[in-house]
Amino acid sequence: MVDATPPLAAPERRLGARHAGALCVGMVIGAGIFKTAPMVAQSLPDAGQLYLAWALGGLLSFIGALCFAELAAAFPDAGGDYHFLHRAYGSRVGLLFAWSRFAVIHTGSMALLGFVFGDYLAQVVDLSPWLGSHASAVLAAGLIVGLTALNLLGVRVGLGTQLGLTALVLAGLLLLGGGAAARQLAGQPAATQGAATATADWGTAMVFVFLAYGGWSDAATLSAEMRDPRRGIVRALLLGLGVVMALYLLANWAYVSLLGLPGLARSEAPAAEAMRLAFGREAELLMVGVVTLTALSVMNAILIAGPRTTYAAARDLLANSRLAHWNARRGTPSAAVVATSAVALLLVGLGDLTRGGFATMVDYLSPVYWAFLTLSGAALIVLRRREPDAPRPFRVPLYPWLPLLFCACSAYLLWSSLVYVKAGALVGVGVLAVGGLALAALRARAGS
Repeated sequence: MVDATPPLAAPERRLGARHAGALCVGMVIGAGIFKTAPMVAQSLPDAGQLYLAWALGGLLSFIGALCFAELAAAFPDAGGDYHFLHRAYGSRVGLLFAWSRFAVIHTGSMALLGFVFGDYLAQVVDLSPWLGSHASAVLAAGLIVGLTALNLLGVRVGLGTQLGLTALVLAGLLLLGGGAAARQLAGQPAATQGAATATADWGTAMVFVFLAYGGWSDAATLSAEMRDPRRGIVRALLLGLGVVMALYLLANWAYVSLLGLPGLARSEAPAAEAMRLAFGREAELLMVGVVTLTALSVMNAILIAGPRTTYAAARDLLANSRLAHWNARRGTPSAAVVATSAVALLLVGLGDLTRGGFATMVDYLSPVYWAFLTLSGAALIVLRRREPDAPRPFRVPLYPWLPLLFCACSAYLLWSSLVYVKAGALVGVGVLAVGGLALAALRARAGS
């Protein structure tokens, strides 16, 4: 009998650098600049160190992008860093990373951003008479469901939406910078009441700086879909991070100019407060809208990139499962999109139950994220040695010093996040351990 089962569809090379660049910007600019900037200001004693921290974060992210650019150009695959880890360390590490993205990193990020969306929108839309203290969680869950439906329509719709949302976010941050410039030109001083931090705590500061910069590596998941397989992903990563660093420095300058460093350190919503000082109440409401759109933009980007890792892992471990199915007509791994959204909804429930929301999700995902990013950076060195003859359209300059510097910084941030989050880290690490045990059981069953 002839097997009539059609072969699994694979990603097609139909994306340009601007799409992946927009994804990179969208993955990075999110809750970070709006929620972590005050926390960085609380850890540093003066504005000069504040700017240095954000510039250093951008520079080290550039170095990481160079590492991922080489890996993505040499070994393009829909799984991105899952594929790099698999190739460098074997299937066990690769699959454990895929689990971490599915159960901790991407889904935790979606829940975190959902709470940002809900918290800001709840300030202008009072739903407490109907939802009480659960308003933020309900709004977060509604956003996840809506974006899931949108992305199931196809990758072109999802990426087109990403471009539009990213443009709105960029306009909002530029408006914030313009407000600060206008106030300074008018000779109005910043509000500087209160004392700044007396001593510097660079470890804590950089945890939050890099949390704001985190996400750029996810653009590598589109390497197998770039029209230009040689330079497309390189241009996307570097262009995207250049835009991000410039905007982060502009935003922090605006915060300090309008609020003063002590005011920034005390603020719960620095962008909205800064806009109120610069332009009035209407501008504050406008910035709340921009922040909610920022959360929406990043979550949309996660739903584009994240399920591709799940698809790639299922393709390697569970080839006959629905998660390993690529919908050729829609250009998306549809089952993986639905599964990712379901886990994110469960984490929204966890955040609501603990009353921690945003903070709970930061505790949950940070240590796992930095552990695997350290391994991904080291994978560049491993694969240079193991596969020296593989075509490498792009090579990291100053090898091996830049990759080693990136690995050292990632390991430092892993340690810092464990010190900072303490008990919260145990939850994310515990979920990772459960995944490791489950994957071991699946492999044992497959080998029996």
